Amino acid sequence: MPENLVASYQPFTPSLQYLSKEVPIMAVSITCDGMRRRDFLKVGALGVSLSLSGYLQLAAAGQLSKKATATSAIFINLPGGPSHMDTFDLKPDAPTEYRGTFNPIKTNVAGVEFCEHLPKLATCADKFAILRGVSHTLGAHELGTEYVNTGNRPIPSLEYPGYGSVVTKELGGPKDLPPFVAIPNSNQRPGFLGVQYAPLNTTSTPQPGRPFSVRGISLGNGLTVEEVERRQSLLQDLDRTFATVESNSQLLTGLDRFSEQAHAIITSKRARDAFDVSKESPKFAEPFGAEPFGQSCLLATRLIESGVRFVSLSLGGWDTHTDNFTKLKTKNLPSLDTGLAALLKGLDEKGLLETTAVFVTGEFGRTPKINTRSAEGGRDHYPRCMFMLMAGGGIKGGQVVGESDEKATMPKNEAITPDDAAATFYHVLGIDHTMEYHTNTGRPITIVRDGSPIKQLLS
Repeated sequence: MPENLVASYQPFTPSLQYLSKEVPIMAVSITCDGMRRRDFLKVGALGVSLSLSGYLQLAAAGQLSKKATATSAIFINLPGGPSHMDTFDLKPDAPTEYRGTFNPIKTNVAGVEFCEHLPKLATCADKFAILRGVSHTLGAHELGTEYVNTGNRPIPSLEYPGYGSVVTKELGGPKDLPPFVAIPNSNQRPGFLGVQYAPLNTTSTPQPGRPFSVRGISLGNGLTVEEVERRQSLLQDLDRTFATVESNSQLLTGLDRFSEQAHAIITSKRARDAFDVSKESPKFAEPFGAEPFGQSCLLATRLIESGVRFVSLSLGGWDTHTDNFTKLKTKNLPSLDTGLAALLKGLDEKGLLETTAVFVTGEFGRTPKINTRSAEGGRDHYPRCMFMLMAGGGIKGGQVVGESDEKATMPKNEAITPDDAAATFYHVLGIDHTMEYHTNTGRPITIVRDGSPIKQLLS
Protein backbone atom coordinates (compact mmCIF):
# COMPACT_ATOMS: atom_id res chain seq x y z
CA MET A 1 0.00 0.00 0.00
CA PRO A 2 1.55 3.39 -1.00
CA GLU A 3 2.87 5.39 1.94
CA ASN A 4 0.95 8.51 0.92
CA LEU A 5 -2.31 6.54 1.02
CA VAL A 6 -1.54 5.17 4.47
CA ALA A 7 -0.83 8.70 5.66
CA SER A 8 -4.18 9.86 4.32
CA TYR A 9 -5.93 7.59 6.78
CA GLN A 10 -4.39 9.24 9.83
CA PRO A 11 -7.03 11.93 10.57
CA PHE A 12 -9.70 9.23 10.74
CA THR A 13 -7.82 6.48 12.53
CA PRO A 14 -8.51 6.21 16.28
CA SER A 15 -4.86 5.50 17.08
CA LEU A 16 -1.72 5.78 14.98
CA GLN A 17 -0.40 2.38 16.02
CA TYR A 18 -2.97 0.79 13.72
CA LEU A 19 -1.18 2.09 10.63
CA SER A 20 1.99 0.05 10.56
CA LYS A 21 3.43 -3.16 11.87
CA GLU A 22 5.50 -1.47 14.58
CA VAL A 23 4.83 2.09 15.70
CA PRO A 24 6.09 3.44 19.04
CA ILE A 25 3.48 4.22 21.68
CA MET A 26 3.72 5.53 25.23
CA ALA A 27 5.33 2.98 27.58
CA VAL A 28 3.22 1.58 30.37
CA SER A 29 6.26 1.16 32.64
CA ILE A 30 9.83 -0.02 32.66
CA THR A 31 10.70 -3.25 34.44
CA CYS A 32 13.97 -4.64 35.77
CA ASP A 33 14.74 -6.57 32.58
CA GLY A 34 14.92 -3.31 30.62
CA MET A 35 11.81 -4.03 28.58
CA ARG A 36 9.38 -1.16 28.13
CA ARG A 37 5.99 -2.73 28.66
CA ARG A 38 4.58 -2.95 25.16
CA ASP A 39 6.45 -0.01 23.67
CA PHE A 40 5.39 -1.48 20.35
CA LEU A 41 2.08 -2.81 19.15
CA LYS A 42 2.85 -5.80 16.94
CA VAL A 43 0.22 -6.89 14.51
CA GLY A 44 1.18 -10.56 14.68
CA ALA A 45 -0.25 -13.35 12.55
CA LEU A 46 -3.47 -12.32 10.86
CA GLY A 47 -6.61 -14.39 11.19
CA VAL A 48 -10.30 -14.63 10.36
CA SER A 49 -12.71 -12.01 11.70
CA LEU A 50 -16.15 -12.60 13.16
CA SER A 51 -18.79 -9.90 12.92
CA LEU A 52 -21.53 -9.02 15.38
CA SER A 53 -23.90 -11.03 13.19
CA GLY A 54 -21.61 -14.00 13.77
CA TYR A 55 -21.90 -13.43 17.50
CA LEU A 56 -25.68 -13.38 17.24
CA GLN A 57 -25.63 -16.62 15.27
CA LEU A 58 -23.51 -18.26 17.96
CA ALA A 59 -25.84 -16.98 20.66
CA ALA A 60 -28.83 -18.39 18.78
CA ALA A 61 -27.05 -21.72 18.47
CA GLY A 62 -26.55 -21.85 22.23
CA GLN A 63 -22.74 -21.56 22.13
CA LEU A 64 -22.77 -18.55 24.45
CA SER A 65 -23.60 -19.08 28.10
CA LYS A 66 -27.17 -18.23 29.04
CA LYS A 67 -25.95 -17.62 32.59
CA ALA A 68 -23.86 -14.61 31.61
CA THR A 69 -24.67 -11.43 33.47
CA ALA A 70 -21.79 -9.21 32.32
CA THR A 71 -22.14 -7.17 29.14
CA SER A 72 -18.89 -5.22 29.51
CA ALA A 73 -15.55 -5.55 31.26
CA ILE A 74 -12.69 -3.64 32.86
CA PHE A 75 -9.22 -5.19 33.01
CA ILE A 76 -6.63 -3.63 35.34
CA ASN A 77 -3.03 -4.61 34.74
CA LEU A 78 -0.42 -4.18 37.50
CA PRO A 79 2.85 -4.39 35.53
CA GLY A 80 5.95 -5.33 37.45
CA GLY A 81 4.32 -7.98 39.61
CA PRO A 82 2.81 -6.88 42.96
CA SER A 83 3.78 -8.64 46.16
CA HIS A 84 0.93 -10.84 47.35
CA MET A 85 2.32 -10.83 50.91
CA ASP A 86 2.16 -7.03 51.14
CA THR A 87 -1.31 -6.58 49.66
CA PHE A 88 -4.02 -9.24 49.99
CA ASP A 89 -2.23 -12.29 51.42
CA LEU A 90 -0.33 -11.15 54.53
CA LYS A 91 1.26 -13.71 56.82
CA PRO A 92 1.61 -11.94 60.20
CA ASP A 93 2.76 -15.12 61.96
CA ALA A 94 5.52 -15.93 59.48
CA PRO A 95 9.19 -15.32 60.39
CA THR A 96 10.35 -11.68 60.16
CA GLU A 97 12.37 -12.30 56.98
CA TYR A 98 9.12 -13.30 55.28
CA ARG A 99 6.32 -11.25 56.82
CA GLY A 100 7.76 -7.77 56.24
CA THR A 101 6.75 -4.55 58.01
CA PHE A 102 3.06 -4.23 57.09
CA ASN A 103 0.24 -5.28 59.37
CA PRO A 104 -3.18 -6.71 58.46
CA ILE A 105 -6.45 -4.85 59.04
CA LYS A 106 -9.98 -6.16 59.18
CA THR A 107 -12.32 -5.64 56.26
CA ASN A 108 -16.10 -5.41 56.11
CA VAL A 109 -16.15 -9.16 55.44
CA ALA A 110 -15.78 -11.30 58.56
CA GLY A 111 -12.49 -13.18 58.71
CA VAL A 112 -10.93 -11.43 55.71
CA GLU A 113 -7.93 -9.15 56.24
CA PHE A 114 -5.91 -6.93 53.89
CA CYS A 115 -2.78 -4.81 54.21
CA GLU A 116 -3.12 -1.77 56.46
CA HIS A 117 -2.32 0.47 53.48
CA LEU A 118 -5.49 -0.61 51.65
CA PRO A 119 -8.11 0.88 54.03
CA LYS A 120 -10.57 1.99 51.34
CA LEU A 121 -10.65 -1.42 49.70
CA ALA A 122 -11.14 -2.92 53.16
CA THR A 123 -14.43 -0.99 53.44
CA CYS A 124 -15.82 -2.52 50.23
CA ALA A 125 -14.39 -6.06 50.36
CA ASP A 126 -17.94 -7.35 49.96
CA LYS A 127 -17.91 -6.11 46.37
CA PHE A 128 -15.06 -8.30 45.11
CA ALA A 129 -13.36 -11.66 45.49
CA ILE A 130 -9.67 -12.25 46.16
CA LEU A 131 -7.93 -15.24 44.59
CA ARG A 132 -5.02 -16.49 46.67
CA GLY A 133 -2.60 -19.23 45.74
CA VAL A 134 -2.72 -18.44 42.04
CA SER A 135 0.32 -20.13 40.54
CA HIS A 136 2.32 -20.54 37.32
CA THR A 137 5.97 -20.95 36.31
CA LEU A 138 6.82 -17.97 34.09
CA GLY A 139 9.09 -15.63 36.05
CA ALA A 140 9.98 -13.20 33.23
CA HIS A 141 7.95 -10.00 32.83
CA GLU A 142 7.25 -10.45 29.13
CA LEU A 143 6.10 -14.06 29.30
CA GLY A 144 4.14 -13.61 32.51
CA THR A 145 2.37 -10.58 31.08
CA GLU A 146 1.38 -12.45 27.93
CA TYR A 147 0.06 -15.29 30.06
CA VAL A 148 -2.19 -13.24 32.36
CA ASN A 149 -3.41 -10.99 29.54
CA THR A 150 -4.61 -13.90 27.39
CA GLY A 151 -5.23 -16.83 29.73
CA ASN A 152 -2.89 -18.94 27.60
CA ARG A 153 0.66 -19.96 28.34
CA PRO A 154 2.76 -18.35 25.56
CA ILE A 155 4.16 -20.51 22.76
CA PRO A 156 6.69 -19.38 20.11
CA SER A 157 4.55 -20.33 17.10
CA LEU A 158 1.42 -18.34 17.93
CA GLU A 159 0.37 -15.04 19.45
CA TYR A 160 -2.86 -15.39 21.41
CA PRO A 161 -5.30 -12.48 21.47
CA GLY A 162 -5.84 -10.53 24.69
CA TYR A 163 -9.16 -10.44 26.50
CA GLY A 164 -10.20 -7.10 25.01
CA SER A 165 -9.75 -8.33 21.45
CA VAL A 166 -11.77 -11.49 22.05
CA VAL A 167 -14.54 -9.54 23.79
CA THR A 168 -14.58 -7.03 20.92
CA LYS A 169 -14.82 -9.85 18.38
CA GLU A 170 -17.61 -11.64 20.23
CA LEU A 171 -19.71 -8.82 21.66
CA GLY A 172 -19.09 -5.93 19.29
CA GLY A 173 -20.36 -2.53 20.38
CA PRO A 174 -22.15 0.65 19.27
CA LYS A 175 -21.02 1.97 15.90
CA ASP A 176 -20.19 5.42 17.24
CA LEU A 177 -18.05 4.22 20.16
CA PRO A 178 -14.73 2.36 20.20
CA PRO A 179 -15.41 -1.14 21.56
CA PHE A 180 -11.98 -1.53 23.24
CA VAL A 181 -10.29 1.42 24.94
CA ALA A 182 -6.92 1.29 26.73
CA ILE A 183 -6.00 3.99 29.25
CA PRO A 184 -3.30 5.04 28.50
CA ASN A 185 -2.22 1.94 26.55
CA SER A 186 -2.43 -1.83 26.88
CA ASN A 187 -0.34 -4.96 27.16
CA GLN A 188 -3.10 -6.79 25.29
CA ARG A 189 -2.67 -7.38 21.57
CA PRO A 190 -5.05 -8.83 18.99
CA GLY A 191 -2.66 -11.66 18.10
CA PHE A 192 -3.87 -13.98 15.35
CA LEU A 193 -7.27 -12.26 15.28
CA GLY A 194 -5.72 -9.37 13.37
CA VAL A 195 -5.20 -5.66 13.81
CA GLN A 196 -8.90 -4.80 13.45
CA TYR A 197 -9.38 -5.99 17.04
CA ALA A 198 -6.62 -3.84 18.53
CA PRO A 199 -7.48 -1.30 21.24
CA LEU A 200 -7.82 2.44 20.92
CA ASN A 201 -4.99 3.71 23.12
CA THR A 202 -5.65 7.10 24.70
CA THR A 203 -1.82 7.46 25.22
CA SER A 204 -2.46 9.74 28.20
CA THR A 205 -4.58 9.92 31.34
CA PRO A 206 -7.25 12.46 32.33
CA GLN A 207 -6.72 15.38 34.68
CA PRO A 208 -9.27 16.36 37.32
CA GLY A 209 -12.06 18.62 36.11
CA ARG A 210 -10.63 19.07 32.60
CA PRO A 211 -12.02 17.77 29.31
CA PHE A 212 -9.98 14.79 28.10
CA SER A 213 -8.62 14.99 24.58
CA VAL A 214 -8.07 11.74 22.67
CA ARG A 215 -6.49 11.71 19.24
CA GLY A 216 -9.11 10.60 16.75
CA ILE A 217 -11.97 11.44 19.13
CA SER A 218 -11.59 15.12 19.93
CA LEU A 219 -11.89 17.77 17.25
CA GLY A 220 -8.80 19.90 17.78
CA ASN A 221 -6.72 22.47 15.90
CA GLY A 222 -9.77 24.13 14.39
CA LEU A 223 -11.03 20.94 12.74
CA THR A 224 -14.79 20.88 12.22
CA VAL A 225 -17.27 18.11 11.57
CA GLU A 226 -17.84 19.54 8.08
CA GLU A 227 -14.13 19.27 7.30
CA VAL A 228 -14.18 15.66 8.52
CA GLU A 229 -17.07 14.90 6.17
CA ARG A 230 -15.16 16.36 3.19
CA ARG A 231 -12.05 14.33 4.00
CA GLN A 232 -14.14 11.20 4.42
CA SER A 233 -15.56 11.68 0.94
CA LEU A 234 -12.03 11.94 -0.44
CA LEU A 235 -11.03 8.75 1.34
CA GLN A 236 -13.96 6.90 -0.15
CA ASP A 237 -12.83 7.97 -3.62
CA LEU A 238 -9.31 6.72 -2.87
CA ASP A 239 -10.70 3.45 -1.54
CA ARG A 240 -12.48 2.82 -4.83
CA THR A 241 -9.33 3.67 -6.78
CA PHE A 242 -7.21 1.18 -4.85
CA ALA A 243 -9.92 -1.43 -4.33
CA THR A 244 -7.93 -4.14 -6.11
CA VAL A 245 -4.63 -3.45 -4.34
CA GLU A 246 -3.73 -6.22 -1.89
CA SER A 247 -7.37 -7.25 -1.70
CA ASN A 248 -6.60 -10.14 0.66
CA SER A 249 -4.66 -8.08 3.20
CA GLN A 250 -6.23 -8.13 6.64
CA LEU A 251 -4.23 -5.04 7.52
CA LEU A 252 -6.13 -3.16 4.82
CA THR A 253 -9.36 -4.67 6.09
CA GLY A 254 -8.44 -3.35 9.52
CA LEU A 255 -7.67 0.09 8.13
CA ASP A 256 -11.01 0.15 6.32
CA ARG A 257 -12.80 -0.78 9.51
CA PHE A 258 -10.92 1.84 11.52
CA SER A 259 -11.62 4.50 8.92
CA GLU A 260 -15.34 3.79 8.96
CA GLN A 261 -15.55 3.55 12.73
CA ALA A 262 -13.31 6.56 13.34
CA HIS A 263 -15.52 8.64 11.08
CA ALA A 264 -18.57 7.55 13.07
CA ILE A 265 -16.77 8.25 16.34
CA ILE A 266 -15.31 11.64 15.52
CA THR A 267 -18.69 12.93 14.33
CA SER A 268 -20.49 11.50 17.36
CA LYS A 269 -21.28 13.79 20.28
CA ARG A 270 -21.87 10.70 22.41
CA ALA A 271 -18.28 9.55 21.89
CA ARG A 272 -16.80 12.93 22.75
CA ASP A 273 -18.99 13.19 25.83
CA ALA A 274 -18.01 9.67 26.93
CA PHE A 275 -14.36 10.72 27.24
CA ASP A 276 -15.11 14.01 29.01
CA VAL A 277 -14.59 13.31 32.72
CA SER A 278 -15.26 16.97 33.50
CA LYS A 279 -18.96 16.24 32.93
CA GLU A 280 -19.09 14.02 36.04
CA SER A 281 -20.46 15.69 39.15
CA PRO A 282 -17.82 16.83 41.68
CA LYS A 283 -19.47 14.63 44.31
CA PHE A 284 -19.09 11.51 42.17
CA ALA A 285 -15.57 12.38 40.97
CA GLU A 286 -14.08 13.32 44.36
CA PRO A 287 -13.41 9.78 45.68
CA PHE A 288 -11.27 8.98 42.61
CA GLY A 289 -8.66 11.54 43.67
CA ALA A 290 -6.36 13.56 41.45
CA GLU A 291 -3.70 10.97 40.54
CA PRO A 292 -3.51 9.48 37.02
CA PHE A 293 -4.71 6.00 38.04
CA GLY A 294 -7.72 7.31 39.95
CA GLN A 295 -8.66 9.59 37.06
CA SER A 296 -8.27 6.64 34.67
CA CYS A 297 -10.69 4.67 36.85
CA LEU A 298 -13.13 7.59 36.70
CA LEU A 299 -12.87 7.63 32.91
CA ALA A 300 -13.40 3.85 32.80
CA THR A 301 -16.71 4.12 34.68
CA ARG A 302 -17.85 6.84 32.29
CA LEU A 303 -16.87 4.84 29.20
CA ILE A 304 -18.66 1.72 30.43
CA GLU A 305 -21.75 3.77 31.23
CA SER A 306 -21.66 5.21 27.71
CA GLY A 307 -21.56 1.79 26.07
CA VAL A 308 -17.87 0.98 25.54
CA ARG A 309 -17.54 -2.78 25.75
CA PHE A 310 -14.03 -3.27 27.17
CA VAL A 311 -11.70 -0.89 29.03
CA SER A 312 -8.10 -1.67 29.98
CA LEU A 313 -6.25 0.25 32.70
CA SER A 314 -2.68 0.07 33.97
CA LEU A 315 -0.90 0.91 37.24
CA GLY A 316 2.81 0.16 37.02
CA GLY A 317 5.72 0.35 39.43
CA TRP A 318 5.40 -3.00 41.21
CA ASP A 319 8.88 -4.30 40.29
CA THR A 320 10.19 -3.76 43.81
CA HIS A 321 13.53 -5.57 43.97
CA THR A 322 14.70 -2.83 46.35
CA ASP A 323 12.98 -0.57 48.89
CA ASN A 324 9.82 -2.65 48.58
CA PHE A 325 8.02 -1.33 51.64
CA THR A 326 8.70 2.38 51.12
CA LYS A 327 7.63 2.23 47.47
CA LEU A 328 4.44 0.36 48.28
CA LYS A 329 3.53 2.44 51.32
CA THR A 330 4.13 5.85 49.78
CA LYS A 331 2.97 5.31 46.20
CA ASN A 332 1.57 2.09 44.82
CA LEU A 333 -0.77 0.95 47.56
CA PRO A 334 -2.43 4.37 48.11
CA SER A 335 -2.93 4.76 44.35
CA LEU A 336 -4.43 1.29 43.96
CA ASP A 337 -6.54 1.70 47.09
CA THR A 338 -8.06 5.03 46.05
CA GLY A 339 -8.62 4.25 42.38
CA LEU A 340 -9.91 0.69 42.64
CA ALA A 341 -12.19 1.33 45.62
CA ALA A 342 -13.69 4.35 43.85
CA LEU A 343 -14.11 2.33 40.65
CA LEU A 344 -16.02 -0.48 42.37
CA LYS A 345 -18.18 1.86 44.43
CA GLY A 346 -18.75 4.12 41.41
CA LEU A 347 -19.87 1.25 39.19
CA ASP A 348 -22.18 0.10 41.97
CA GLU A 349 -23.62 3.60 42.40
CA LYS A 350 -24.35 3.83 38.68
CA GLY A 351 -25.99 0.39 38.71
CA LEU A 352 -23.24 -1.04 36.49
CA LEU A 353 -21.34 -3.42 38.75
CA GLU A 354 -23.63 -6.38 38.11
CA THR A 355 -23.16 -6.02 34.35
CA THR A 356 -19.44 -5.17 34.37
CA ALA A 357 -16.81 -7.86 34.98
CA VAL A 358 -13.68 -6.46 36.67
CA PHE A 359 -10.37 -8.34 36.59
CA VAL A 360 -7.20 -7.10 38.37
CA THR A 361 -3.83 -8.86 38.12
CA GLY A 362 -0.08 -8.50 37.77
CA GLU A 363 2.10 -10.95 35.86
CA PHE A 364 3.30 -12.75 39.02
CA GLY A 365 3.81 -12.33 42.75
CA ARG A 366 7.07 -11.61 44.56
CA THR A 367 9.37 -13.73 46.68
CA PRO A 368 8.03 -14.41 50.17
CA LYS A 369 11.53 -14.14 51.61
CA ILE A 370 12.86 -10.57 51.62
CA ASN A 371 16.18 -10.00 49.83
CA THR A 372 19.01 -7.79 51.15
CA ARG A 373 19.74 -5.67 48.09
CA SER A 374 18.84 -2.46 49.91
CA ALA A 375 18.71 -1.29 53.50
CA GLU A 376 15.07 -2.25 53.94
CA GLY A 377 15.13 -5.12 51.45
CA GLY A 378 13.00 -6.00 48.48
CA ARG A 379 11.19 -8.89 46.87
CA ASP A 380 12.01 -10.59 43.56
CA HIS A 381 9.96 -12.26 40.82
CA TYR A 382 7.84 -15.15 42.05
CA PRO A 383 5.21 -16.79 39.82
CA ARG A 384 4.62 -19.77 42.12
CA CYS A 385 2.24 -17.79 44.33
CA MET A 386 0.31 -14.59 43.57
CA PHE A 387 -3.10 -12.96 43.94
CA MET A 388 -5.79 -11.89 41.51
CA LEU A 389 -8.95 -9.87 42.13
CA MET A 390 -12.31 -10.30 40.37
CA ALA A 391 -15.61 -8.48 40.78
CA GLY A 392 -18.94 -7.69 39.17
CA GLY A 393 -20.75 -9.39 36.34
CA GLY A 394 -21.96 -12.36 38.35
CA ILE A 395 -18.75 -12.80 40.37
CA LYS A 396 -19.64 -13.55 43.98
CA GLY A 397 -17.94 -10.91 46.11
CA GLY A 398 -17.08 -10.88 49.79
CA GLN A 399 -14.93 -14.01 49.71
CA VAL A 400 -11.42 -15.37 49.38
CA VAL A 401 -10.95 -18.25 46.96
CA GLY A 402 -7.86 -20.39 47.28
CA GLU A 403 -5.16 -20.34 49.95
CA SER A 404 -1.38 -20.18 50.19
CA ASP A 405 0.79 -22.03 52.70
CA GLU A 406 2.01 -20.54 56.00
CA LYS A 407 4.81 -18.54 54.32
CA ALA A 408 2.91 -17.78 51.09
CA THR A 409 5.45 -19.77 49.12
CA MET A 410 3.01 -22.09 47.36
CA PRO A 411 -0.71 -22.83 47.12
CA LYS A 412 -1.76 -24.76 50.21
CA ASN A 413 -4.05 -27.02 48.23
CA GLU A 414 -4.88 -27.15 44.54
CA ALA A 415 -3.47 -24.21 42.61
CA ILE A 416 -5.57 -21.70 40.72
CA THR A 417 -4.06 -20.97 37.30
CA PRO A 418 -4.28 -17.92 35.03
CA ASP A 419 -6.14 -20.24 32.65
CA ASP A 420 -8.85 -20.83 35.27
CA ALA A 421 -9.20 -17.10 35.89
CA ALA A 422 -9.48 -16.49 32.13
CA ALA A 423 -12.14 -19.17 31.72
CA THR A 424 -14.11 -17.56 34.56
CA PHE A 425 -13.75 -14.08 33.08
CA TYR A 426 -15.04 -15.25 29.70
CA HIS A 427 -17.81 -17.28 31.32
CA VAL A 428 -19.41 -14.32 33.08
CA LEU A 429 -19.28 -12.43 29.77
CA GLY A 430 -21.16 -15.23 28.03
CA ILE A 431 -18.19 -16.34 25.94
CA ASP A 432 -17.45 -20.06 25.75
CA HIS A 433 -13.72 -20.33 26.46
CA THR A 434 -13.59 -23.72 24.68
CA MET A 435 -14.87 -22.26 21.40
CA GLU A 436 -12.46 -22.57 18.48
CA TYR A 437 -11.22 -19.85 16.16
CA HIS A 438 -9.28 -20.47 12.96
CA THR A 439 -6.21 -18.63 11.77
CA ASN A 440 -5.93 -17.53 8.15
CA THR A 441 -4.13 -20.82 7.44
CA GLY A 442 -7.05 -22.82 8.87
CA ARG A 443 -5.38 -23.79 12.13
CA PRO A 444 -8.01 -24.34 14.87
CA ILE A 445 -7.27 -22.44 18.10
CA THR A 446 -9.26 -22.72 21.33
CA ILE A 447 -9.88 -19.35 23.05
CA VAL A 448 -8.38 -20.73 26.29
CA ARG A 449 -6.37 -23.93 25.87
CA ASP A 450 -6.58 -25.09 29.47
CA GLY A 451 -8.50 -24.11 32.56
CA SER A 452 -12.08 -24.20 33.76
CA PRO A 453 -14.39 -21.60 35.33
CA ILE A 454 -13.90 -21.34 39.10
CA LYS A 455 -17.26 -22.47 40.46
CA GLN A 456 -16.83 -20.81 43.84
CA LEU A 457 -16.67 -17.40 42.13
CA LEU A 458 -19.95 -17.81 40.28
CA SER A 459 -22.99 -16.63 42.21
